[in-house]
Amino acid sequence: MRTRYRIERRRLLAGGTALALVPVPGARIARTQSLDRVIFHTDWRAQAEHGGYYHALASGLYRRAGLDVEIRMGGPQMNPSQLLLAGRVDAIMGNGFLGLNFLRENVPFLVVAAIFQKDPQILMTHEGNGINSFEDMRGRPILVGAAGRVSYWPFLRARFGFTDEQIRPYTFNIQPFLADRMTIQQGFLSSEPFSAIQAGARPRVFLLADAGYENYNCVIATSRRMVEERGDVLQRFIDASILGWSQYMRREDIEGANRLIMRDNPEMTQERIDYAIRVMNEMGIVMSGDALTLGIGAMTDERWARFYATMRDAGVYPPGLDIRRAYDLRFVNRRVGLA
Repeated sequence: MRTRYRIERRRLLAGGTALALVPVPGARIARTQSLDRVIFHTDWRAQAEHGGYYHALASGLYRRAGLDVEIRMGGPQMNPSQLLLAGRVDAIMGNGFLGLNFLRENVPFLVVAAIFQKDPQILMTHEGNGINSFEDMRGRPILVGAAGRVSYWPFLRARFGFTDEQIRPYTFNIQPFLADRMTIQQGFLSSEPFSAIQAGARPRVFLLADAGYENYNCVIATSRRMVEERGDVLQRFIDASILGWSQYMRREDIEGANRLIMRDNPEMTQERIDYAIRVMNEMGIVMSGDALTLGIGAMTDERWARFYATMRDAGVYPPGLDIRRAYDLRFVNRRVGLA
């Protein structure tokens, strides 16, 4: 399941604005010289949460930007970070922990764009069981995966007074949730709730991002060498990806992208894709916060500083990190795709 890999990846590393299509900067290059190749690795099997990249590929946005992009799909046996470190891919998908972990380990890699303004990490329980807030979860057993204990759990512990005694192992199986209406478990906004609904349950979803968990997600991470030596290629890749996301979230001729997603991941269905796009739009996963004024992919020094301070105070990171080395703002905040 997506949630499992997203959390395991953290462990391996640890831890209504209108839009309009605008020309991709550098698009004319494709007509005058050969295409620049970019290999991009996602964090899990193809799904709607990767849809903007697949749309940029299927619709020709990458080619019009002078790029020959290969999207390599993640999976349970994949570690995109190791592939990036080994120089076998040009960029990977991850989250804000990626940049801070690169910095902590003093390796020359960083985050250059953040497609998801909100991390889709959730806690989930049943409707009508009296659990109506994070505060109501204090003292109650919660199913948490191993890597979640060193990423979002310290945030919940510091913010809401949760204790480690509440933790129960999460086996990535929906059956315990279905068997007990008082169950609280971790999940991913577009994954576990859909599975619960399909099984006849009425899940209540609590998005950690709306409680102050400011982790960026669906980030693009790359090497400092890529930034320094192929910055123009990187800029065109980011701009075309952003346009792909702006169109995908508006469902603008995305059938080709969805066909690619279902081709690469036969377990993905149109119903699951439709559900994911709907809840991502409803919860402002892509279009909220700074993205409303700066464009999709937006990042700011202030938000990075807040997230680092939150996780430092929760004991995840040491004090004194020069966090501006964890990311680079030069490739975003350019209002690409905004009307």
